[in-house]
Amino acid sequence: MNADGLIQTTNLTKSYACGPTQVMALRDVSLSVARGRFIGVTGASGSGKSTLMNLLGGLDTPSSGSICVGGKRISDLNPAQLALCRRETVGMIFQSFNLVVSYSAIENVAFPLLFANVAKKERLERAAQLLQVVGLEDRRDHRPTELSGGEQQRVAVARALVNRPEILLADEPTGNLDSKTSLQIVQMLHDLKIEQSLTIVMISHEESLLREFSDEVVYLQDGAVISHEILRGRP
Repeated sequence: MNADGLIQTTNLTKSYACGPTQVMALRDVSLSVARGRFIGVTGASGSGKSTLMNLLGGLDTPSSGSICVGGKRISDLNPAQLALCRRETVGMIFQSFNLVVSYSAIENVAFPLLFANVAKKERLERAAQLLQVVGLEDRRDHRPTELSGGEQQRVAVARALVNRPEILLADEPTGNLDSKTSLQIVQMLHDLKIEQSLTIVMISHEESLLREFSDEVVYLQDGAVISHEILRGRP
C-alpha cells in the first residue's frame, strides 16, 4: 500500500442488518489512491461499488476498518465534521443529476457556495467560470428541463467542482446517458483531472470506458477487491 496516498482505506468493512441477518456490503477493502490519479471501480450490481463510494464521500460510516483522506481519519468524524470535510475536500457526481429544477444552470452550480458563506458576487463568478470550463457558458440561464441529459451532467460536474475540491467522486455518472454522451463526459473528467490536478474515483458498469480513461481499475465482487490493475504510469 502506498503510504503517500491521498485516500487510504484499511480493512474497510460495511454490514447492514436485514431482519435477523447481517448483509456484508464491503469486506476488508484496503486501497490506496495516490494524488492526481484517476481510479475506476467496477463490478456487478451488488458488488459494493456504491457502498464504497458513499463511505469515501462521508455519506455513510464503516462498520469496521478506517478511511483516511489527506491524512485525516474521516471514519472517526462526527456528522458535522464529515459535512465540513465533504465541503472542503470532496466533490461528488451521481447517476441522477440532482439539479434544482427551479434554478438556472448558473444558480445550480453556485448553490453549494451558499453553505460556505461565499458572497453572492463571488458565487456567480466562480459558477460562470466553471460553466465555461464544461462548455456551457451559453446555457447559463437555462433550467434543467431546457437542457439535454449530457448538459445536465456537465452542470452537475461544474457544481461538484465549485468548492475547489482535491477529490472528485463519480458514482455511475454516465448511467443515464447514451454512449456518445458518456464518452464525452468521461473524456471531460479525464481532461479536468489533468487541468485542475484532481484525484478522481469513478464507479461504472462500463469497463471499456474505465479502461480507456482511468489510470487504474479496481474490480469488486461480493464486497471484496478481487483485482486491482494499473493501466498507466505508477501511483
